[in-house]
Amino acid sequence: MASRVAVIGAGPCGLAQLHAFEEARRQGAEVPQVACFEKQSDWGGLWNYTWRTGLDEHGDPVHGSMYRYLWSNGPKECLEFADYTFDEHFGQPIPSFPPREVLYDYITGRAKANNVRQFIQFDTAVRWISYDEKAGKFAVTVQTRDDGRTRTEEFDKVIVATGHFSTPNMPSFEGFDQFPGRIMHSHDFRDAREFAGKRLLVIGSSYSAEDIALQTKKYGAHSVTVSYRTKPMGFPWPAGIDEVPLLSRVDGSTAHFADGTARDVDAIVLCTGYRHSFRFISDELRLRTANVLYPDNLYKGVFWLGNPDLMYLGMQDQYYTFTMFDAQAWYARDYVLGRISLPSREEMAADIAQWRGRLAKCAGPFDEIDFQASYLADLHKEVDYPSYDIDLTRAHFKEWEHDKTASITGYRDRSFSSPCTGTIAPVHHTPWWTELDDSMATFLDNQA
Repeated sequence: MASRVAVIGAGPCGLAQLHAFEEARRQGAEVPQVACFEKQSDWGGLWNYTWRTGLDEHGDPVHGSMYRYLWSNGPKECLEFADYTFDEHFGQPIPSFPPREVLYDYITGRAKANNVRQFIQFDTAVRWISYDEKAGKFAVTVQTRDDGRTRTEEFDKVIVATGHFSTPNMPSFEGFDQFPGRIMHSHDFRDAREFAGKRLLVIGSSYSAEDIALQTKKYGAHSVTVSYRTKPMGFPWPAGIDEVPLLSRVDGSTAHFADGTARDVDAIVLCTGYRHSFRFISDELRLRTANVLYPDNLYKGVFWLGNPDLMYLGMQDQYYTFTMFDAQAWYARDYVLGRISLPSREEMAADIAQWRGRLAKCAGPFDEIDFQASYLADLHKEVDYPSYDIDLTRAHFKEWEHDKTASITGYRDRSFSSPCTGTIAPVHHTPWWTELDDSMATFLDNQA
């Protein structure tokens, strides 16, 4: 068994990994020394909201992409911890689509209950990770950001849990350099009220574009134009939001699109995705992938093919989130503890190819939901993570897809049943489209 393990990041993935080790320790297992390095001053990863954009107080790129008024865009029942339910945490059933403050409280609630904070070194940035073949050890160089001091420590295993939604993909379009308004990436979006009364152009056609278009209109934008590259999202948008083909150029305040239409806009938000960026990892260990449901070179979606003692958590495109991170963390833990043995490199490569071949045959969201649910089920077969009804979550996700198509402003008003407890969520007291208060106190007061 490894004697020292580094966990990089204390967001949902890193906290899942620390929790997995603590559960093993609580059950009497011998657990190696675990050190978690977190760049931010508190835990929660992307859920650790900050007003800062660009560079943080230490001159590093701001990690967080979280914004005020964000609500879950998927049923909470599909991300519920099997060993720490929403009912247990809040002491009451809560609606299916919580705002960010509620989800942050839930994520960190489990971490507090298992006292994993003791393993986290905050304000400590990982600057470089390399591997010494002769010593069979990883060298991890970290910097304590308050005093700028660096040190290098040796580890037997490294688990990268930094996520991949913090380095924005930033395209450029003709005329951007002369545009008189604000141009920003969704990574720097913080408050929808900034665009009240403005004519907003949103470029993108995925979850960020969908939600920022809705949020800004909800909080008073004059109009929102959504520009897509390949095909429109096609939702029944409320008045004031519409979709057009890709932006071709900007002339002053006038945006011109591929279909020959044009309109004047006051601000532009690029919802153009994120890059998997691991500049702190040496080339031969660095994951390079697009945002897909099964990245190449990761056995079981976790173990780096070139050196399985390096593990990556949460690097997939995601329908499932917290429950997938838990499954990966349990599997990684059991490998570290010697409970799971990995096959030969050739067998691992063949397994990766099989999963990626299956992914290539997916024809749409329903196939993708089934694909990722099957991936979770495959991980669960080998570990002792508490059971829950994965098939129910598949059904919930598919119903959620239908709900969004029926009402993009009303799907968050639906309720779902827990795959862990069977509890049916209450309906929130105020329709999401008219609920301007996203505080936890208001949300939990279901009698308001």
